[in-house]
Amino acid sequence: MIGLVQRVASARVRVGERVIGAIERGTLLFLCAEPADTEAIADRMIAKVLALRIFADAAGKMNLDLGAIGGGLLVVSQFTLAADTSRGNRPGFSGAADAELGRRLYERALATARRLHGDVAAGEFGADMQVSLVNDGPVTVPITLRD
Repeated sequence: MIGLVQRVASARVRVGERVIGAIERGTLLFLCAEPADTEAIADRMIAKVLALRIFADAAGKMNLDLGAIGGGLLVVSQFTLAADTSRGNRPGFSGAADAELGRRLYERALATARRLHGDVAAGEFGADMQVSLVNDGPVTVPITLRD
């Protein structure tokens, strides 16, 4: 599973003209399932994201996790994180899970996030979404988990 974490001052996701998910200060997670991924990997990804110490403490050091700052988590599915650009100029996406598995693992990740953290918003799997964010720092952290 591939995740791209961004520390944000705010973020929102729209489908058409409708805002379907929004957070203030917190973490935006772009999430991509791969063919060999499991529910256990989805659970580990969420646990990892929630535990990432990417927020500043009183001394200005990145020592605090999302719960410590009372921040929100916005989770957006993004199969393009599995893009293969090794040949030519058109990315290939065969490294991403098929839609059925991708949806199941995205929904599992959301359920786990909502069970472990109070403020969770989400995009819509498979939708054409517009994501707006104010990257704080900027801080962007890639995460890849596999069995």
